[in-house]
Amino acid sequence: MEVRKLILSIMIVINLIIVSFGFIFTSSWFWLLIIPFPLLLIALYHSFQTKHAILRNYPLVGYFRYIFESIRPELRQYFWESDMDGRPFNRRQRSIVYQRAKNQRETVAFGMQTDPQAVGNEWAAHSVFPCHIENHDMRTTVGNAACKKPYSLSVFNISAMSYGALSKTAITALNKGAALQNFAHNTGEGGISDYHNNGGDLIWQVGTGYFGCRNQEGKFDAELFREKSNRENVKMVELKLSQGAKPGHGGILPAAKNTPEVAAIRHVIPGTDVMSPPAHSAFSSPTEMMHFIQQLRELSGGKPIGFKICIGDKHEFIDICHAMQNTQIFPDFISVDGSEGGTGAAPLEFTDNLGMPLYDALAFVTKTLIAFGLKKHVKVIVSSRIVTGFDILKVIALGADACYSARGMMFALGCIQALKCNEDVCPVGVATQQPHLYKGLDVNDKYVRVAQFHRNTLRATVEIMEACGFKTLSDVSADKFYRKVDAIRTLSFQEIYFGTEGKLVNSHTDFESKLFED
Repeated sequence: MEVRKLILSIMIVINLIIVSFGFIFTSSWFWLLIIPFPLLLIALYHSFQTKHAILRNYPLVGYFRYIFESIRPELRQYFWESDMDGRPFNRRQRSIVYQRAKNQRETVAFGMQTDPQAVGNEWAAHSVFPCHIENHDMRTTVGNAACKKPYSLSVFNISAMSYGALSKTAITALNKGAALQNFAHNTGEGGISDYHNNGGDLIWQVGTGYFGCRNQEGKFDAELFREKSNRENVKMVELKLSQGAKPGHGGILPAAKNTPEVAAIRHVIPGTDVMSPPAHSAFSSPTEMMHFIQQLRELSGGKPIGFKICIGDKHEFIDICHAMQNTQIFPDFISVDGSEGGTGAAPLEFTDNLGMPLYDALAFVTKTLIAFGLKKHVKVIVSSRIVTGFDILKVIALGADACYSARGMMFALGCIQALKCNEDVCPVGVATQQPHLYKGLDVNDKYVRVAQFHRNTLRATVEIMEACGFKTLSDVSADKFYRKVDAIRTLSFQEIYFGTEGKLVNSHTDFESKLFED
C-alpha cells in the first residue's frame, strides 16, 4: 500500500473515531479534533498538489520535514553550534561585541578555546618591556596636498550601510553613536537621509547609481552633488567602484524596502526593485576616473575624496596607479574591501567565489602604492570581518591607516545573525522597513551601545599595542604578527605577504616590474 494512502486512511479513521465518540458519549470528544482534523486537511491538500513530490508521496512527514528545515539555522545556532563554529561570525566573536556594547564583563576564564596548533591560528609577539599609551583616541589625518579640508579620522568607523537596507531607527542609532564617540559614519550608496543627520560625521558614499546626486536618467548631477557634499556633517566622499560581497555586480534594493521616503532620498520610483549598475557612467577608464575624482574634490570645496574597491584583476589596480602618476591627481584615500565582506543581498556565486580576500588585497594594494611612490599621498581604509582590537591591528600591520566595521556595528545594535537581511523580516529591526519590527529597536538605548562598542574596542586595541610595545600606530609592523601555515611552520605576516627582503616601509626597486609578472 502506498505511504500516502496509508497516512490518509489512518487520519480518516482517527477523525471518524473521535466524531463517533462525540455523538455516542459526550460532545467533549469533539475537542480532540483540534489536532487530527487540521492534519487530515493538510494531508488531503498535499496528496493532490503536484509541485512538491515529497509532500505528495508523504503528505504529513514531508510537511514536518519542511517545517524543521525552515528553522534549521535557529536550531543549529541555539542548540548544536559550538562557540567557535558559526559563520560568518562565530558565537565568541558576536559575544565580545555584545559585551563591549553593553559595558559588561568581557574577560574569559580557564584558558583559550582555540587550538594554537591549528593551521590558520594567528598571534602577536608581545614585548617584555610593555609601553604606556596616554591617548586612547587613535586617529589618522586623511587629506593630501590637494585637499583643502583634511579630516581627522578615527581608526575604527561605521562601514557603508544604506538607509533602505537598514531601518530608520538603526541608521539613527548608528549616527548618534558616532556623534557621541566622535567617529565617522559611512552612508552607504543609498544617499544621505534625515536619519544620518543626528550629529555624527559622515563619509558620503557615491555608487554607480549616484543616489542623491542623480538626474532623471540616472546620470551624475554635479549641482546636486555640490549641494550635498558641502554640508557641514559630510567630512569625506567615497566613490564606490565595487564591494567585497558582490564585486562587479552593483547593489540591490528590493521593492519591499523601497518605500516612498527611501525613493525620495535616492531619486528613484518607489515600490520597485532598484539596481545599481555594475559600472559607473561618469567615467570608463582609470584616467577619466582621476579627473572625475578631481571634479568631486572641486565641487565639494576641497574635502577628502577617495574610492572603494574590491581587488579582482591586479593589473586594473596597477593601471589606476599609473593614471595617478600620469595625471598627478591623487585620491586622498582608498577603501579596500575583502571578498569576506557582507551585504543584505547578493548572488551566491558572487559572495563565495569572486574577489580577493582582505589580507591578500590589502598587502597587494600597500605594496603597489609603495612601488609607485603613492603611499605618501593616499591613506588606506579597510573593511571585512573587523570586530576586535586584534582585527584592527592586523590590518594596520599590513598597511591600513584606518578601518570600517559593518556587521560589528550591527551586532552592537542587537543583530543576532539571523541571516534574513534580504527578506525584510529582520527580527531585531536592523535590516527591515517594516514598522512593527524597526520600532522594537530603541534608539536611546542602542546609540549608547554603538558608542560603547567603539570606545571599548579602541581600549582593547591600545592594550594590545601596549603589550607589544607599539607606542603609536606607525610602530605596528607585519613582522610582529604570526600565522600557523601548516603542521610545522609558523610565519610572520612580513614573510607571508611582503617577503623577507625588507620591511614594509621600504620601497623595493624591482617590485613594479614584478607586479606585471604576477
